[in-house]
Amino acid sequence: MKPSEKEILAFQARCDAFYPPDAVDASVAQQREWYDALCAAFSPALPSGLTYEDSRVAGVKTRRYRPSSVTSETLLLYLHGGGFVVGSLESHHSGCAEIAEAVGAEMVAVDYRLAPEHIWPAQTDDCYTVLKALLSEERPVIVMGDSAGGNLAAGLVLRAAGDGRLEYIVGQVLIYPVLGGDLGKGSYIEMAEAPGLTTADVRFYADILGAPSDNPIAHPLKAESLAGLPPAYITAAHFDPLRDDGRNYAARLAQAGVDVTYREEPQMVHAWLRARHISPGAKEGFRALTEGTKRLLR
Repeated sequence: MKPSEKEILAFQARCDAFYPPDAVDASVAQQREWYDALCAAFSPALPSGLTYEDSRVAGVKTRRYRPSSVTSETLLLYLHGGGFVVGSLESHHSGCAEIAEAVGAEMVAVDYRLAPEHIWPAQTDDCYTVLKALLSEERPVIVMGDSAGGNLAAGLVLRAAGDGRLEYIVGQVLIYPVLGGDLGKGSYIEMAEAPGLTTADVRFYADILGAPSDNPIAHPLKAESLAGLPPAYITAAHFDPLRDDGRNYAARLAQAGVDVTYREEPQMVHAWLRARHISPGAKEGFRALTEGTKRLLR
């Protein structure tokens, strides 16, 4: 199954030219080379007046964005996607900059360690180290991320809840997240061969990460309780095997009494955020994402 919007189909065809559908069969080094080239091809100029600076937070490499107009004291903590295997500060640079600018809040993006050189829990540990440092500033924080980064974001919120550190976490924004759903059910079957990401790809990334199958920090859908978590904005793509992870997590949050907004982009594929300047559907999804994030600001 595939969408009918011609712009998102053209976007996916261009992505496939850089990062072939069977990329997971190549070496990790080759995957990263292809992914970096893909990201560079979809990296427009940064918003005018926005500045950024690289630094280390508690030893972890980060990039801090300051938009041209800061209208909130809330910090955004962004965790990039890439299946825990590819991706970096550079791969999501323009997207992070545009989110920060549109929301009017400073953002800290994390360059966490990647698999297979570093298996789980290295990724969540790096991100949690940065989160704890930001929380020590006693400013409100929204934790957000896309795809694998959405997994890390949801896991960080659960981890903070278990440690009694939710006081300053005012929101979570999960963008087409992978959350540990059953690969033999729902959208993992219906969208198994979806453009941009297949169920076989999801299995490959899970295997290479090496996270315990029963750990809720790695698989947030397996958490016993979601009660008391901060408000959430969750967006999923209809043509994505991960769709039901976002849909089901939103439903569970709502059942637990958490304020949650769920939006499913009807014509979008996985990683549609990169198409925000090309596709009408992605442009609207990006607008809704930034507006949804604004509503979580304190």
